[in-house]
Amino acid sequence: MIQGLYDWTMKLSRHRNAERSLAAMCFAESSFLPAFPEVLLLPMILADRSRAWRLALICTGFSVAGGIVGYLIGLFLFEALGQPLLAFYGMTGSFERLAEDYNDLGWLMVLVGGGVTPIPYKVVTILSGVTRLDFALFVAMSVVARSIRFAIPCALLYYYGPQAKVLLEKRLGTVIWGSLALVILGFLAAGYLF
Repeated sequence: MIQGLYDWTMKLSRHRNAERSLAAMCFAESSFLPAFPEVLLLPMILADRSRAWRLALICTGFSVAGGIVGYLIGLFLFEALGQPLLAFYGMTGSFERLAEDYNDLGWLMVLVGGGVTPIPYKVVTILSGVTRLDFALFVAMSVVARSIRFAIPCALLYYYGPQAKVLLEKRLGTVIWGSLALVILGFLAAGYLF
C-alpha cells in the first residue's frame, strides 16, 4: 500500500499541474487545512532536482499568503471560524491566558512555530490575528520561518537527491511513519502549549 502511494505521488509530481497543486496545498495548510506539503514537495524535487529552489519559493510564498488569511481569520472572524478551527485541533483550553501573554514573544512563536517545529502553523497564524500581533512583524517572521521550513528539505534533496531517493525507496515505510509521527506530535504539542 505504501509503495503504491509512493508511486502515485511520484507520478503526480510530474503532472503539469503539480506546482499549482503544491501552491494550493501550502496555502491551505497555512490557514485552515491539516496538510503536509512535503508529501508532494519531496517527490517533485526527487523527480527533477533542478526545480528545488523554485519549489521552495512557491511553497514559501503561498504558505505566507495562507498565513495572512489565517491572521485575518483570527483578527476578523475568530468567533465564527477561528474558535471552531482551534476547537477542532483541541487547542482552546488555555487560549485566553496564552493570548494575554502572546504579543510579548509572538514574533518568536511565529518564527519557531512556523518554521522549525511540527506545531501547526495555522494555529500560530490565527493566534497572531486574535492577539493583534503587529502585522508587519508577523509577515516578516512568517517569511523567515516558512523559508527555513521549505529551504532545508529543498537544499538537502538538491544536493543529496540521488542518495536520498535510494534511501527513501529502501526505507519508505519508516520515512512515512516517521513523518506521520512528527505531524501527530506537532498537533499534540500545539494542544499542550495552547
